[in-house]
This record gives sequence, structure tokens and C-alpha cells, in this order.
Amino acid sequence: MTLALPPAGELTVAGRRVRCRVTGDGPPVVLLHGIGRTLDDFVAQHELLARDHRVVSVDLPGHGGSAPLASPHTLPALAAAVAEALDAAGVTDPAHLVGNSLGGAVAMRLAADDPSRAASLVLVNSAGFGREVTVALRLLALRPLGRLLLRPHPAIARRTERAIFHDPAYVTEERVATALAVARQPHAARVMLELVRSLGTWRGVRPQWREELLAAVAALDLPTLVVWGDRDLILPATHLANARARLPKARCHLFPDTGHMPQIERAAAFHALVTEFWSAPGQRVSP
Repeated sequence: MTLALPPAGELTVAGRRVRCRVTGDGPPVVLLHGIGRTLDDFVAQHELLARDHRVVSVDLPGHGGSAPLASPHTLPALAAAVAEALDAAGVTDPAHLVGNSLGGAVAMRLAADDPSRAASLVLVNSAGFGREVTVALRLLALRPLGRLLLRPHPAIARRTERAIFHDPAYVTEERVATALAVARQPHAARVMLELVRSLGTWRGVRPQWREELLAAVAALDLPTLVVWGDRDLILPATHLANARARLPKARCHLFPDTGHMPQIERAAAFHALVTEFWSAPGQRVSP
């Protein structure tokens, strides 16, 4: 099936197709998207950061144009797959790992599993800081309701996009079409359900993996920036307080009138914040 996705390159990793975009020169940056999403959520940041960084955006396994794994899709499996993709892209130096939503948890898992790969963490409305999550994701953990809810439909795709952004102007026809194309892949529902059920239940995000991961990340003492949108309907902004408590050395920033993807809704301010953090990670960022 031909996907209605913007053009990007491809890598072959362990015999598996990986959709990616690699541009720019300088310190490496890795951009990781959320569950059911694609690297296109970072298009604006990729272009801005590639002015003075080597930027790698990838579709996670089973997402967008990347083929699924042969094994179950879990957080450790995704992190390992990202590491393999970085090797294939020739990224050997420690990279600034930037992750939105699930991508934030993948970035943390990658840093915890192989600290030599991480120069810093930028966690954007990241999974891992609390139990609360939108009811739409919690319902996916219920059998057989989850598979029924994942049936591709324009109304569902539009409603999902509307939940992601505070400003409805960002709910474009192009984004809805991309979401539908991704959802129509034969493996999409399976990958989504494997991830949702490994990370949570109908009650919310499981505490076991969160506790272990946050303890591991805190022990790294890695420069970390945590940002959130105050109108996030997917992972509530109250999780930012949890991030401050669990990662007391992290710098935190809350974007006003912003939803689940500050990297899109506040592209210029997000870019300025992140690059300033990388230039002086020891300084405070006002909340």
C-alpha cells in the first residue's frame, strides 16, 4: 500500500525498512515521535535544528513508513531498534535525544540502556511521569474493544488530531490524511495494541515500568529538559510536577495555551528553548 506520507529517506536495519530523515552537520540530535504517530510531527524542528546539528528523525518500528518488528513491540524493543537505526545512520557520538509522548519514554529507555548514546534528554509531554492518560488510550487496553476503536475512519482521525492540538488551526487536512494512511496499514492495530497493553491498563499507565525507568534516568545525572503544554488532553500538564519531583536536577518549562505537541504549536519558542538549553545546560529555565 502506498502511504500518503511526506517524502523521507529509508534505511535497512537488520533486514527491516526504517523510514528516516537525516540532514545537517554538527552535534547529533535524534527526534522521536509518539505512539501511532510519525517523524512528521518533528518536521519544523528538524529543519530548524539541521542548521547547526546533524539531525536524525525516525519512524519508530511499525509506525509510519517503518516496518514492524518480528518480536513484540515494547518500550525496550523500540529503544533497541532506535539504537540500531542510529548505527545504520552512522551516528556514533552521544546525541541529544528529543522525544514527544511515547518518544520521550523511548529516549529515556535508550539513555538508561546505553548511556554512551545520550548527551542530553529533552522530554516533550513525555510518557512516564504519571498514571493519567486520555481515556481513548486506556480503552485500547480492553479486549476486544481496542481493535474496534482502531478501525480507520476519517471522523476518528480528525477527532484524534483535534485532541492533540489546543489550536484547531493545526488540525489540517494533510495531518488527517497522514493519520488515516498510517492507521490503514495491516500491522498498525497490532503494533498499537501491543504497545498500549505493555505500558498500561484501562486504569492508566502501569507504575512498574515508570518507577524503574525514572530511577534509572535519575541515576544517570544527564542534562535533562522537560517541557509541557498546559492544555494537553493526552497526558495532563500535572505530570510536569511529577517530573520536577522525580528528576530534581531537570530544567522544566510550561508552554501556555498549548496542547500535546509544543514542538509544533510553539515551534520557534521551542527551538529557542532547546538550543539555549544545549548551550548552557547548567542554567535554570523559568517554568
